[in-house]
Amino acid sequence: MSLSIRNQLPATVIAVTSGEAMATVQSRLDGGQVVTAAVTLGAVEELGIAEGSQVTALAKATEVALATGEVSGLSIRNRLPGTVARLVLGAAMATVVITLDGGGELTAAITQDAVRDLGLAEGTRVTALIKSTELSLATA
Repeated sequence: MSLSIRNQLPATVIAVTSGEAMATVQSRLDGGQVVTAAVTLGAVEELGIAEGSQVTALAKATEVALATGEVSGLSIRNRLPGTVARLVLGAAMATVVITLDGGGELTAAITQDAVRDLGLAEGTRVTALIKSTELSLATA
């Protein structure tokens, strides 16, 4: 299956915490970073997700927010530090490709106003932020 989602990050499940209808799934990316996805309990069961499972963490570029400087006081679980590798400016939006610390790449689609306000350029240190509810999981 081919997907239009740019961010497809291979990972290994390290913990599953099941609730009544939802579960949180913590996975270690190939670069060593840990991410958390909040998915339905039905999805965990149907996909056979368990500790040790190989998954692909999926995040639309439009669901990736960027921050410069220290990040604190947020409920967002997934905070991935890295460096801007490429910046492509469009008419209204920009595509920002980030090389993650530890390895891997992540793409964010943000407004040009945000690029300007954050002072983004190639080489800028950023933290990519993804809510756990916006991170999906796929299995082979």
